[in-house]
Amino acid sequence: MDTQALRLFVLAADKLNISAAGRELGLVPAVSSARLAKLEHQLGVELLHRSTRKVSLSLEGAEFLPYAREILAQETAALAALGQGSAQATGTLRFTAPSTFAQLYIAPILAKFQEQHPSVTLDLRLSDAQFDLIEGSYDLALRNAPLIDTSLKGRKLADDKRILCATPNYLSAHGEPETPDDLVHHRLIAFRHTRARALKTARGAVASFDPGATKCPLIMDDGLSQKLATVAGAGISMNSLWSVQEELASGKLRHVLPEYEAAEDNVLWLIYPKSNVLSPKVRVFMDFLITEIGVKPPWERSLV
Repeated sequence: MDTQALRLFVLAADKLNISAAGRELGLVPAVSSARLAKLEHQLGVELLHRSTRKVSLSLEGAEFLPYAREILAQETAALAALGQGSAQATGTLRFTAPSTFAQLYIAPILAKFQEQHPSVTLDLRLSDAQFDLIEGSYDLALRNAPLIDTSLKGRKLADDKRILCATPNYLSAHGEPETPDDLVHHRLIAFRHTRARALKTARGAVASFDPGATKCPLIMDDGLSQKLATVAGAGISMNSLWSVQEELASGKLRHVLPEYEAAEDNVLWLIYPKSNVLSPKVRVFMDFLITEIGVKPPWERSLV
């Protein structure tokens, strides 16, 4: 299979512009169109829908795109193993991460990464919704959920400690819980659902945070909105330490039942499809995030 034609297809799919993709590879428009047409004839499908006004991916093109990226990554890795080609990090890296975390900790350090790796273009999809890495043709994702999917591999970025918080005003008005049993008398804010969450202490004591067992006036599916509601005095909520460390440091929020935290081993993972060759662009971005964030997490440094 003509890998140059595959590279042209991938660029055209990213840009939705065949001529612009061809120019990036040093091809004139007529040659670009002929190359793509030949690839489509070889595959027996139309990869891109063309009209006089726009270009769009066909259903078959969307399904083939992640495999085309994989073939190109394999070619790069094979040449590097033979001491040929370039091991330099280049190309477009598609990365998805939760929006709130990215705004707080990733966006502020992107300029530093660009200075170190000017040949890498970052295509970021920042949303609390979780996208399928393979279907979405993502190279890398940040997830704060257990790594269960066997088609994925990952590296740990940092621990994701979860704690209970409320405002000083709320605690003054409703009293501060002295034990987890006291939570039944409080307004709790639930995230996504009302299932009970196990709590633990460093000494091994266990308890429960169960919004469903008490008055729960707010059920939310967005972490930032939950934090803002908590800061506004709506009740007690469980939050990631990285999300509320600034509010704790400033006194806007107070750590409730500070000896307790969520019992689950919550971890922030950098994950990528298992079948993918770990290309230089992915490796350097993972290493960068681990160095800048994971080695000494900012939310832990600020509380020292």
